[in-house]
Amino acid sequence: MWRFIPDSGYPVAVGVEEDAVIGRRGLQPKGVARRQEILDRAIEVFRDRGADGTSLRKIAEAIGVSHAALLHYFDSREQLLVAVYAHAEHHHIDPPELVAGIDTMVHAATRNVEVPGLVTLYSTLLAASLESRNEVGREFFTNRFERLRGELTTSLRAQQEEGTVRTDVSAEHLAALLIAASDGLQIQWLLDPSVGLESTLRAFGALLHPPE
Repeated sequence: MWRFIPDSGYPVAVGVEEDAVIGRRGLQPKGVARRQEILDRAIEVFRDRGADGTSLRKIAEAIGVSHAALLHYFDSREQLLVAVYAHAEHHHIDPPELVAGIDTMVHAATRNVEVPGLVTLYSTLLAASLESRNEVGREFFTNRFERLRGELTTSLRAQQEEGTVRTDVSAEHLAALLIAASDGLQIQWLLDPSVGLESTLRAFGALLHPPE
């Protein structure tokens, strides 16, 4: 069974642990619930406007909690933002009939236009993860891309065996290209909303069909 993340359409296996090492969970059930509440509120704030470069203190004000409450669970703004994205990713499940590949990318793209703040948050965190001192983001995205490439590769290889995906390009390369296409198109869409996410991804998907 697959789970698809909200802003890229990539599949992850159900049961993947949510933000297991991002911040502190809390030792008691009340503390765990409080952390979940903070992340839920943060998602609602960021889904409309993204993180927008605000400080940890400003984020606390925006979601209606104290600065001390955030620091109880998260050591830094970076840690909180990565946890917020991981939390949103973990709690979205797409229709099970979707097959990992171009269909999931298109499904995510059509949904993403309704949540520009989370798309912005994803793109901002991804870019920031390349900075040498951004260890939390770098670890999160490195592990995430490795997992996604592996799972997409497995799905695409199965489709190659079924004869629905071309076999003259390796499944590994196709998986990496799908991820690159989806991320790159979303960045273009953030800059220019007139970019046709669905139509362009459909055109890319046509290239995956076996040559006649």
